[in-house]
Formats: sequence, C-alpha cells, structure tokens
Amino acid sequence: MQKTLNLIRDFAREEDGVTAIEYGLLAALVAVAIITGAGLLGTNLNNLFDNLGTRMGTAATAAA
Repeated sequence: MQKTLNLIRDFAREEDGVTAIEYGLLAALVAVAIITGAGLLGTNLNNLFDNLGTRMGTAATAAA
C-alpha cells in the first residue's frame, strides 16, 4: 500500500510531462496564428493584384 502511495505522490510531483504539454499547446497556438496571418495576407495580396489588373486593363482600353 505504501509503495502505491509513493508512486502516486511521485507521479503528482513529476512536472516534465506537464511542461511538454505546455510547449505543445504553445506551438499549436503559434501555428494557428501563422496560418491565420498567412491566410489574411494572401487574401489582401489577391485583392491588391486584382485591383491592379483591373486598373491596367482600364488604362489600356482608354489608351487604345
């Protein structure tokens, strides 16, 4: 019985697993932030080039 209690106490005091889980959660959060930022950047760049293409097409038509 004492051996079981000692094992439970040792397990409760162990912090390596908790630290690994925290680092894993932090890495996941950073990954989500990067993916979100890249998605927004891609959308903004797409809009920019669409607008630029439209303006160039309009200017070419007006010049002709």
